[in-house]
Amino acid sequence: MNARPLRLSTAQADFETLFQQRLHWSADTDAAIEQRVAEILADVKARGDAAVLEYTERFDGLKAAHMAALELTQAELKAAFEGLPKVQQQALQDAAARVRSYHEAQKKASGESWQYRDADGTLLGQKVTPLDRVGIYVPGGKAAYPSSVLMNAIPAHVAGVGEIIMVVPTPAKDRNAAGAAQGEKNPLVLAAAYVAGVTRAFTIGGAQAVAALAYGTATVPAVDKITGPGNAYVAAAKRRVFGTVGIDMIAGPSEILVLADGSTPPDWVAMDLFSQAEHDELAQSILLCPDAAYIAAVQASIDKLLPEMPRKDIIAASLNGRGALIHTRSMQEACDISNRIAPEHLEVSSHNPHEWEPLLKHAGAIFLGAFTSESLGDYCAGPNHVLPTSGTARFSSPLGVYDFQKRSSLIEVSEQGAQVLGQIASVLAHGEGLQAHARAAEMRLKNH
Repeated sequence: MNARPLRLSTAQADFETLFQQRLHWSADTDAAIEQRVAEILADVKARGDAAVLEYTERFDGLKAAHMAALELTQAELKAAFEGLPKVQQQALQDAAARVRSYHEAQKKASGESWQYRDADGTLLGQKVTPLDRVGIYVPGGKAAYPSSVLMNAIPAHVAGVGEIIMVVPTPAKDRNAAGAAQGEKNPLVLAAAYVAGVTRAFTIGGAQAVAALAYGTATVPAVDKITGPGNAYVAAAKRRVFGTVGIDMIAGPSEILVLADGSTPPDWVAMDLFSQAEHDELAQSILLCPDAAYIAAVQASIDKLLPEMPRKDIIAASLNGRGALIHTRSMQEACDISNRIAPEHLEVSSHNPHEWEPLLKHAGAIFLGAFTSESLGDYCAGPNHVLPTSGTARFSSPLGVYDFQKRSSLIEVSEQGAQVLGQIASVLAHGEGLQAHARAAEMRLKNH
C-alpha cells in the first residue's frame, strides 16, 4: 500500500481551498451513538450496579455476578507490577518520576494559594484546594495504554486529590475452565496504576463506566471530575455528564505538525509523521517546510519505511486521507500556518528551534529540535500527553495539576474598607434595582 500525503504549496492559487478541505474534521457525533449513550446514562443512573453489569456483559463479553468481581484490588495492582520484567518495572518508575517532577514544578508555579492586604486592611486572595475525588478513564479495547494511567493519575496525585478512581475496559478474550468469559487485564496498565497511586480500579468501560463515575452506584463512588480519552461512546457520554461533573476535554483524532527547515534526516521526520498516523485512520500528520527538495526526500523516506511498519495499513489510510506535505515560502510563513492549525503536537525540527519558538502561539505541546521526537513526550519526557486537539489549542491547555484543583476567592473587608466599598456597592446596587444588596452594604457604613 502506498502513502501519498497531499502535496501543497502556499504559492498555488487554490492553496487556501485545498488546505481547508484537508484540515476539516467534523466533531459531530453520530445521532445513533448520541441516542444510545443517552439511554445507557439514564439506565445506569436509575439502576446503578445492575445496569453496569449488564452493559459490561453485552459490550465487553465479560459476565460477573456482582461489581466486586470487576474491582481490581491494590494487591492485584502490586502483583502486576512485581510480575513485570525488571526492564519494564524500571521504565514505568523512571517515566513516573519524570511526570511527577514536571507536575510538582507546575504546582509550585501556578497552583498555590495567595493573599494580600490593601492599605485599609482589607484581605484579598485566592485559596487553591484539590478536588475530593476524580475518575480517570483508560482505554482498553484495541490496545493498552499504561502511559495514559501515568498522565492522568500523577497530576491528580500531585494536586492532592483524595481519591483517584480508575476505570479500564477488559474485553473478554478467552474462557476459564468453567466456561466463563475472562477479561484480558494488561499487566502494564495495572502496574502503572500501582506506581501512579490509583486508589480504586474497576474493569468497566464505555458510556456505562462514565455514567457510573458521574452518578455513582452502590459500588462505584461518584466523582467530581472525569478525565482521559475514549471512543465515540465515551466522548459522547462525557459531553452529556458535563455539569454533573467536570471533564477535561472532548478529544478528537491525534495530530502532529512538523515545522522543518531541511536540517533533520528525512527518515526521522517520516517516522515522526508515522507516529501519529498509526493511531487511527482519522489521525492527521502535516509537514510544513520551505525546501521543496527536502519535502521530496521525506516522501521518499515514507515510501521506503512504510512497508516495514506493522500498522502500515492504518498509517497509509491516515496519510492518504488527512496527511499533507506543504511547501511554504519561508519558515515564518510556516509558523503563521501552524498558528492557524493550532496542532496537538508541534515539532520544530530545525537546527535553531529557539529562533522560531517565539512566533508559535497555539499548540498543545511544542517539541524543540531534531532530537525531540513527539513519542518522547507521549511516554517519559515529563509534560502531560493529554493535549487539546482539533484546533482547540487556540483556547485550551494540556491536562495538568490545575485540572484537579479549584480556586476560591478570599475576601475579608476591614471596617475602614467597608466605608469606601459600601458606598460604591450601594450606588451600583441601586442602579441595578437590587435594594437589598444596597442596604446590606449601607448598614455597615458608620453614618448609616
